Amino acid sequence: MPVAIEPTKKHALSERTHIMGVLNRTPDSFSDGGKFMDEDAALRHVRKMVSDGADIIDIGGESTRPGSRNVSLSEEINRTIPIIEKISRELEVPISIDTSKHEVALEAIRAGAAIVNDITGLKSDAKMAGVISKSGASVCVMHIKGTPEYMQDNPIYDDLMAEIIDSLRESIGIAVEAGISPDKIIVDPGIGFGKTTRHNLTIINRLSELKVLDKPILIGTSRKSFIGETLEREPAERLMGTAVTSALAIMNGANIIRVHDVKEMADVARMADAVKRTGI
Repeated sequence: MPVAIEPTKKHALSERTHIMGVLNRTPDSFSDGGKFMDEDAALRHVRKMVSDGADIIDIGGESTRPGSRNVSLSEEINRTIPIIEKISRELEVPISIDTSKHEVALEAIRAGAAIVNDITGLKSDAKMAGVISKSGASVCVMHIKGTPEYMQDNPIYDDLMAEIIDSLRESIGIAVEAGISPDKIIVDPGIGFGKTTRHNLTIINRLSELKVLDKPILIGTSRKSFIGETLEREPAERLMGTAVTSALAIMNGANIIRVHDVKEMADVARMADAVKRTGI
């Protein structure tokens, strides 16, 4: 049985920030491409992330870095389903499948995934919402402008936060219309997905505006290029930038942070949560 996470107000998501650890099963991810293609290495990494404090493991078999191209359905399934099966047999941790293909989501849920993390916000595959609804899984709907291959080609907004909120509201509507329980929907503003560095900094600064959607907020700043551009650092040198942006996001309303460096960011979350609690 999949290990479920219920993102309701009564769940611990409202009590403390949760850590989503990233497992990239891709050869071309911007941060750790190719590092965990071997299943034994991947499983060891997941064990370590759980030991270090990961509440959720997010597994992806198709890179969505700027300029990336789609991989075949069979390749994405081969990269993700076997490792999900192994993790679900061994560890009591909720698994998220990072995909925009309903076939991959279905196989992942059958293998033990409890969350579908769709970067297109249920807008690229008309069957995705139905698959999630029938399974009873949770869903994270993300905002993206364009597609990964072209999303960073001069993205322009008239009103950044309003457009993100409207798009996420549309995704929530798709989910609810398909029968997905409203308390199983998480929203993500999509840091780095069709945004400039200034856009990303603005989103973190104004993240609390997403509370109007009345959904838990997931955010992923980990090692992303806007940190590199701001600090002039390569991906492996962006730990402190990730820590600061994660802490600020938590202070502004994030409930889940998606990260590569689980141990360090778990400490960041605990510290930020402690500061937040002093004002309650």
